[in-house]
Amino acid sequence: MNIILKDGPESDHLKPFTFTRPVSELRIGILTIAEKYQKRGFDVSYLTSNYLSAKYPLVKKPVSVLVSANVCPTDAFVQAIADLKPGEGIRHQGNLIASCIEIDPEAEMPEPGSVHSKKEFKDHLTSIEKLWHIFQYNGTELQNDFNLITKGRTSAELSPTNKIIGDNIFVEEGVWAECAVFNTKTGPIYIGKDATVMEGATVRGALALCEHSQLNMGAKIYGPTTVGPYCKVGGEVNNSVLFGYSNKGHEGFLGNSVLGEWCNIGADSNNSNLKNNYEEVKLWNYATGSFERTGLQFCGLFMGDHSKCGINTMFNTGTVVGVSANIFGSGFPRNFIPSFSWGGAQGLTTYKLEKALETASRVMARRGKTLNPIESDILTHVYEQTKEYR
Repeated sequence: MNIILKDGPESDHLKPFTFTRPVSELRIGILTIAEKYQKRGFDVSYLTSNYLSAKYPLVKKPVSVLVSANVCPTDAFVQAIADLKPGEGIRHQGNLIASCIEIDPEAEMPEPGSVHSKKEFKDHLTSIEKLWHIFQYNGTELQNDFNLITKGRTSAELSPTNKIIGDNIFVEEGVWAECAVFNTKTGPIYIGKDATVMEGATVRGALALCEHSQLNMGAKIYGPTTVGPYCKVGGEVNNSVLFGYSNKGHEGFLGNSVLGEWCNIGADSNNSNLKNNYEEVKLWNYATGSFERTGLQFCGLFMGDHSKCGINTMFNTGTVVGVSANIFGSGFPRNFIPSFSWGGAQGLTTYKLEKALETASRVMARRGKTLNPIESDILTHVYEQTKEYR
């Protein structure tokens, strides 16, 4: 069955990450939301912003199911989707979240509300509607993905030089790990294909270390944390998500935070995740153009794709950094840093588009990737879209 993952109003609330990807390409747990459907055997395409559609296309099939892109599937939910017939839909907590529709490939997409029968889905579903939901619900989704990926499979073995506490660990082929400590009693630990865990690393689950990623010597990881593919992580990390291709390779603290792709955190950089007065953290919201209450006491750094910070950077509690920002210098920079900004606490100027694209190209080339015209066009669109904030 063809599933079309449709971005909704939550997309604006999930910026800066959704500046450069559809909602369903957010990583939470081990997998992205789209991958959670694909792992369950569904074909997936996207109904997203026009400027993203070249990279994330819409595939129209005669019968498709339009699903809210921010909903993380469960086995029960995908079975309910598979049982749908044209004209039927699924509601959850009063919202229509799935519609089985007939599509004319030459016509406009029908409205999702054009269904004549709506079933109520009463089981729990994780819905990602705010930035902080990514780390807040990461533990639940990490466990769900762990169960999905490992079901009926046998883990590879780790070297006997490692210390494993408990038995809730799964290791893919090609993993290199020596003299590390893995405590699985606080949550499952998943180590992806060809990942590396260096000597002295200490992990307190839950953890997802995805394929080709690396924990450096002496790293201290508190779960639930996700290190997406092709990342390098060192220092101290607590309840954070790195989407992929990002580095926090040195000493310093990252807590209750989310990093997009192609980010780099300089040596000895830290973020605050708790205010000195223990008050509720407020966070910049692109949808409202203002700061909003999170309801959280612990909330850290949110950094969009291709953004970086220099050594010894200090981030305030609840800081939102846009796409392709370059942050450096002493002191605490402001807690909302617009996309394509250059500077820090002493002031910000515009990071010129041509220079930002040159840097992105060099960074991606180091990982064997190319900044192709589609990627370049997306960044160019974000640059124009975010001028009002600079």
